[in-house]
Amino acid sequence: MEIADVSEDRAVLPSRDGTFVQSLERGLAVIRAFDAEHPRLGLSEVARATGMTRAAARRFLLTLVELGYVRVDGREFSLSPRVLELGYAYLSSQTLPEVAGPHLEALVARVNESSSVSVLDGADVVYVARVPTKRIMTVLIAVGTRLPAHPTSMGRVLLAGLPHADLARYLQTAEFPRYTATTITDPVELRAEVERVRRQGYALVDQELEEGLRSAAAPVRDGDGRVVAAVNVSAHASRTSMAQLEHDLVPALRETAAAIEEDLRRTRRPGS
Repeated sequence: MEIADVSEDRAVLPSRDGTFVQSLERGLAVIRAFDAEHPRLGLSEVARATGMTRAAARRFLLTLVELGYVRVDGREFSLSPRVLELGYAYLSSQTLPEVAGPHLEALVARVNESSSVSVLDGADVVYVARVPTKRIMTVLIAVGTRLPAHPTSMGRVLLAGLPHADLARYLQTAEFPRYTATTITDPVELRAEVERVRRQGYALVDQELEEGLRSAAAPVRDGDGRVVAAVNVSAHASRTSMAQLEHDLVPALRETAAAIEEDLRRTRRPGS
């Protein structure tokens, strides 16, 4: 449904206190409107995705074009490579991707399966490090990729690391779309699975994100014992049974998580 082109001051946005810069929120919302499924958008599509009027969306789009973060081709807009600078600023300020990289490479060489590290951001996991194998899967993953937490092994591990109140809030507010016939979409069932992951110290997921894709994940904790990231290995169901995944890959995965934790403790600044 087309949004009426009324005053941009009436755009539906949450109320904030005086320290909140609403223009920055809107600009970031425009950038987030683009994703893998919507790499090119028209003005009306951006307006609908962000809840802005066409006039407001146009102003923000043209500002982002002027700054070099968005390209325009006729009536369609798309992100430019300069957007990567925003993500790189985060990654370059973190020790986790740098520390995890060599350990992921060693794990991939050992088990001959892809491995990744991710962190939790809202209801999604965000990949911050990855070492793939040469095998081709239909799930294309790169640093910066976002996936929903509920059908992924790393998501389950990160959810299990949340305080109980935060987990309860997630289960009450998040959406749980179905990706395959085995995807857990019931909050009660998901809570039970997350609690099992919390008890056993690792997660196993059987084709809940994509048919044919199995994965295992283990938590990475900081010096205070808090779960700050998750590390996983993924394998194709035609090559690896769930029993093999748990028996053959989980021990190596947990050793890798422990090695990453040890290096993180060594690189942690005194007093931080």
